[in-house]
Amino acid sequence: MSGIDDANKRAGPLAGLRVLEFGQIAAGPYVGMLLADLGADVVKVERPDGGDGMRDWPPLMAAEGSDDARRFSGNFASLNRNKRSIAVDLKDPGDLERLRALCRQADVIVENFRPGVLKRLGLGYEAVAETNPRIVYCSISGYGQVGPYARKGAFDVTVQAISGMMSVTGEPEGAPVKCGVPVGDFAAGLYAAYCISSVLRQVAETGRGAFIDCSMLGSLLGISALQTSEYFGTGRVPQRLGSAHPRNAPYRGFEAEDGPFVVAAGNQELWRKFCTVTGTEELIADPRFVDQEHRARNQGALFDIVQPIFARRPRAFWLTELDAQGIPCAPVNGFDAILADPHVAAMGLLHDLTLPNGARTRTVGFPIAIGGFDFAIDRAPPELGAHTEEVAADWLAERAR
Repeated sequence: MSGIDDANKRAGPLAGLRVLEFGQIAAGPYVGMLLADLGADVVKVERPDGGDGMRDWPPLMAAEGSDDARRFSGNFASLNRNKRSIAVDLKDPGDLERLRALCRQADVIVENFRPGVLKRLGLGYEAVAETNPRIVYCSISGYGQVGPYARKGAFDVTVQAISGMMSVTGEPEGAPVKCGVPVGDFAAGLYAAYCISSVLRQVAETGRGAFIDCSMLGSLLGISALQTSEYFGTGRVPQRLGSAHPRNAPYRGFEAEDGPFVVAAGNQELWRKFCTVTGTEELIADPRFVDQEHRARNQGALFDIVQPIFARRPRAFWLTELDAQGIPCAPVNGFDAILADPHVAAMGLLHDLTLPNGARTRTVGFPIAIGGFDFAIDRAPPELGAHTEEVAADWLAERAR
């Protein structure tokens, strides 16, 4: 890994790592943020005329008492903390040459343009690796760099659709539904960060980097292992089940007197305790529900029996009773409820964040605890191009000496 000047050293397991992020909207910026949160010096490369398109996404926030002229996107802030930003005109020969010089000093490049865009500018993997063989170059796209869909446009919802994920999301009699979270973008981002970290070990041992072709389609198929194995094993196409599970019951959502909750009584012992809580001990010997396979097969009938029971009492009552028996259960929360939950506070997940325009907000920080490392936001999400000269001085100064 390259060193950086004392003034810009950061703490964390990836401290000293230099990353150029050619990131737009979600997947690329998410990877950059994951690396930055762990201490890498992540430099976001943006066009001067507007930068990352997510800078315009609401909520657009202004400091209390100020006018709206300097509003800053909360969505952009949620994916771009702990980074620096440089503004580069890719049509300007001087800007392009300086960017190539930065590529020679980088340890990692992350990009999520359509395949071929950076290659045409002389910034593809082959060109960069000629002068920087240690480079770990990760390209994130909808469909990967090869195949008939390689240059097909992609957003999260279109890849959720083509991957099969939407076909198993929603109620059985309803239309296919996309996941409420952009899981295609973020699953690809997690795979990308994992692969980058893995290849960095190779770099340390051999001195040579690698090209990583990370597709949203491949990532969604990767996390659909249970559904694809069901198809390969039975020949049957998995179907939408709402909150229910294809191979387990009771493992789904129910409606209490005052709101929805979920129960996951996923083995025989929990099933017996479930029957005790609901006062349905006679179901333990019922041949329709004698084991997990039968309960899954007859879960519609099981639902019809226990749902009216749950509807007679408040949700808090049932959650208390189920928890007392060690049966996994949870309320169906809105984000307002979970972000105010004392357990989230105890985990230390929420952090104060001051935006470049002075607006104050909160954000979910790096969510995984690592021994000996305390996550912090030491760089606010950057103004467009705020660090153009600073980064050039940091990264290229050693070449001038």
